[in-house]
Amino acid sequence: MNHTRIEDISILIAEDESKLLHSMAEYLQIFFTHVYTTQDGMEAYRRYKSEHPDIIIADIHMPKLDGLSLIEKIREHDTKSKIIITTAHSDKEKLLQAIELNLVKYLIKPVQSDTLKELLFGLIHDIRNSRSTIALKEGFYWDSKDKILFNSNHEEVGLRPKERKVLSHLISKAGETVSSIDIYNLLYEDQPERDYSANAVTSLIKRLRQKLPKESLKSSYGVGYIFFTK
Repeated sequence: MNHTRIEDISILIAEDESKLLHSMAEYLQIFFTHVYTTQDGMEAYRRYKSEHPDIIIADIHMPKLDGLSLIEKIREHDTKSKIIITTAHSDKEKLLQAIELNLVKYLIKPVQSDTLKELLFGLIHDIRNSRSTIALKEGFYWDSKDKILFNSNHEEVGLRPKERKVLSHLISKAGETVSSIDIYNLLYEDQPERDYSANAVTSLIKRLRQKLPKESLKSSYGVGYIFFTK
């Protein structure tokens, strides 16, 4: 995965240690456009309500409202947000309590950057697949369940079967470079004996661009293409 920042997944970090909070945010901002930070549980809950983050990383020990109490408040009405708890100590009682709150992971500090990155990137596909509609640029949106593209007037945009197939794949990999070869193999997966044709890919991409909002589908020169959501 390249360093094009992911725009459609947001993260809230709740951590009372300012240096750790700053370093985590700085690192994650390399990969994600929307990273929110807070140093106490009550402010974290306010930010959660205003920003609706997809992923929450919360320290178990925080002033005003501890991490488990924060998650309990969130889980009263939200079972979908992905929540990760961090703590400096392994506490079996709190771990058992945390498991009941449907957490993604319970991480012991210090958390390695690569471990956190791998964990977060592993959640992206699940989050995107759970959405029935995905907001695109210029008011367009994609119905991921029925694989239908709509314009800003809520009118369906006509797509040929292969255009629909490729667009669905590109949106599922939004922010990542999808190689031209992968696109070709997707187009002709039922004809594995066919020789690769760059023209077949560029022709289809050209048609897709005419139906999509501007700046949605960009070339990653010499490699493939990157799709950008809202």
